[in-house]
Amino acid sequence: MQRIGKPDADKANSIISNFIKTRKLTEDLVKPLQTEDYVVQATEDASPAKWHLGHTTWFFDKLILSKFAKNHHDIPAEFDFLFNSYYETLGHHVQKNSRGVMSRPLVSEIYEYRKKITGDILNLLKSQFEGFDECLNLVELGINHEQQHQELLLMDIKILSYLNDGRISYPTEESNKERNRENKWVNFKGGIKYIGHKGDGFAYDNEKPVHKVFLEDFSISTNPVTIGDYLEFIDDGGYEKPELWLSSGWDFIKKNQVNAPLYWIKEDDKFRIFKLSGYEDMDMNEPVSHISYYEADAYARWKGARLPKEEELEFAGHDQKIKKNQNFMDKFYLSPISVNEEKDQLNKLFGDVWEWTASSYLPYPGGKAMEGSLGEYNFKFMSNQFVLRGGSCLTPMSHFRNTYRNFYPPDKRWQMAGLRLARDSSGQ
Repeated sequence: MQRIGKPDADKANSIISNFIKTRKLTEDLVKPLQTEDYVVQATEDASPAKWHLGHTTWFFDKLILSKFAKNHHDIPAEFDFLFNSYYETLGHHVQKNSRGVMSRPLVSEIYEYRKKITGDILNLLKSQFEGFDECLNLVELGINHEQQHQELLLMDIKILSYLNDGRISYPTEESNKERNRENKWVNFKGGIKYIGHKGDGFAYDNEKPVHKVFLEDFSISTNPVTIGDYLEFIDDGGYEKPELWLSSGWDFIKKNQVNAPLYWIKEDDKFRIFKLSGYEDMDMNEPVSHISYYEADAYARWKGARLPKEEELEFAGHDQKIKKNQNFMDKFYLSPISVNEEKDQLNKLFGDVWEWTASSYLPYPGGKAMEGSLGEYNFKFMSNQFVLRGGSCLTPMSHFRNTYRNFYPPDKRWQMAGLRLARDSSGQ
């Protein structure tokens, strides 16, 4: 029997506590749903709510219990097939665009599965055994994996509700709206900088290792681009000027008849906006959201600026702390807000909206994927995607850190994505 010292016991207790909270929160997030809502796949990008509930459970079952638990049950074949997302090394899986055609297993059966696996993980962590440290690290990974899916779950429920005339409504916390402070440029001195995650805290493999980059002098805008700012772009015919758009972006907006951010509804020559709480009048000082990389890039070009590089945003955020008053999911407003309670150099750098960067999603110098099947978690997607930084109002606060690298293809808009402007020193 392995003996565990106090630091390891403290770590185990912390992980157990976070595991319990995370599993409960996922189930709390789906409480506004009716049984029929769990099954629907609103778009090919989204997944049914019941799939998220099952997949996050399968992750703990397949990657932890199957490895460490004695007398572990065999995962039902249909669960193994349906709830494997994309792990080719772990067997066959249903194609993503077909997740919504599975009426079985029943929602009630998935909840029973969650209850069993949650209990099995807790029982496993009450004992000490050879490989216990590795098990703890995998449970911590599983917690962060489920937190990722909490954000995805809200994104997917939002588009489902949108396509059902807002009938799935989330009550959210009230927030007084105020004007953001004046938008200015903040200057940063370039040179050799260190980027990437360091320390003992959790981070994904795509955030490592710490490495040197060279940055030219640059400037970043105080505030993210707001709805009012973006309306000026629309009113100026931004969606009708091919010179502002990348070729593939122009093709995308024309093919899909895109002429405004997702969830903007025009009624009587005036836009309204759809949120998880329902339809609302627009707040001109709210950060714009649900735009593609193409739209962000075109807007920046229209303003005579550019999108920041991911290393510029990380360097700019080195000295800023993640604080409780910032607009992460924990605030449960579930939408960007114009409230300015921050006194940091850059307003809303963390929370509110993920910010598109000009950086392709690629490995860092010396970066290595996790071993085994977990090597498929991040690195296999390093193609045709762009990095987003900063977290959003749908991101659990404890899941976020300044080195976090989110990533999406340039045409995707259902995620909570906005932008902040940057420019070179020559543009000052």
